[in-house]
Amino acid sequence: MTHDRNMTQCRTRRGRSATAALLILALLMPLPVGAVQPSEVLADPALEQRARDLSKGLRCLVCRNQSIDDSDAELAKDLRLVVRERLVEGDTNDEVLDYVVARYGEYVLLKPRFSPVSAALWLGGPILLLIGGFVAWRQIARREVEPAPTAPLTDAERIRLREMGIDPDDLTDRPA
Repeated sequence: MTHDRNMTQCRTRRGRSATAALLILALLMPLPVGAVQPSEVLADPALEQRARDLSKGLRCLVCRNQSIDDSDAELAKDLRLVVRERLVEGDTNDEVLDYVVARYGEYVLLKPRFSPVSAALWLGGPILLLIGGFVAWRQIARREVEPAPTAPLTDAERIRLREMGIDPDDLTDRPA
């Protein structure tokens, strides 16, 4: 009986130790931190909000599909500072975007602008698919459907048809 009680106490201590270890581990894990450093934040809350909105739409050229607002890369930090500098100088949102695109290209935008080039890229595939479908439909429609050749009836088939009350000679004269 004392052995069972000692085993239960041992399991309880192990459970508490494991729980405490997991709790300590969870507290020691690094917490996610925003990429924008306090030194980058503008004093004017309206300008800061505009800067954040613009930064969320600009791609980090190091991290690829991550915005400069979320990236810790040095280039992303430089771009965030450029955006803030341009806003402080009085540029509109479009002027800031034009400036960044002029320096880094259209690729820097997470949501590319609509242009003839982007329209061709987006619409080219579906248009080619429709053209291909139309050409295939026309080719299939042009084919003449010929009936499959039929073999002449065997003597056993003729006898069986006569037993059923059908004249086998009438079948061969009918169009397919």
